[in-house]
Amino acid sequence: MLHGETVHSPLPMDLPWWQADHAVFFGVLYIVLGFIAVGMGYCILKAWWDSCGDGGVSHHH
Repeated sequence: MLHGETVHSPLPMDLPWWQADHAVFFGVLYIVLGFIAVGMGYCILKAWWDSCGDGGVSHHH
């Protein structure tokens, strides 16, 4: 990528990591997307686990 050229793709291998503004912006973006993906994955797995079990409801009296 040449100096002054725009970003063609948000893929990590296509980014100019030597430019500080790109590195900070996309670094934070990928960290936030990672946290969102982990949180959604946890929620999906917990919902699946609860639906396979007793749904978290105890039937003991």
